[in-house]
Amino acid sequence: MITCVLRYEVDADKLEDFEAYARRWIDLLPRFGGVHHGYFLPHEGANDIALALFSFPSLAAYERYRAVSADDPDCRAAYRFARETRCIRRYDRQFLRPLLAAAGD
Repeated sequence: MITCVLRYEVDADKLEDFEAYARRWIDLLPRFGGVHHGYFLPHEGANDIALALFSFPSLAAYERYRAVSADDPDCRAAYRFARETRCIRRYDRQFLRPLLAAAGD
């Protein structure tokens, strides 16, 4: 399994727009074989940093998702929404390999 961690720098005045964008992806990602672990929005501390975590069985599965989702009308609409609202200033992604508790631990 591979987990993608997205770190967003968001416009603090447009958090409602960012939340609307995030809700779209929580629903969209499972269509492509991923598991969304949620978005984590600013609460205390920096008011312009948000995180998202989602997993795929492998990096190859993630790459397939990227290729297929690029032509999906709902995904394109989500990207367009973010561009039009300018709720995201920038983002970066990192891939991590989760270490999970063994069954029964």
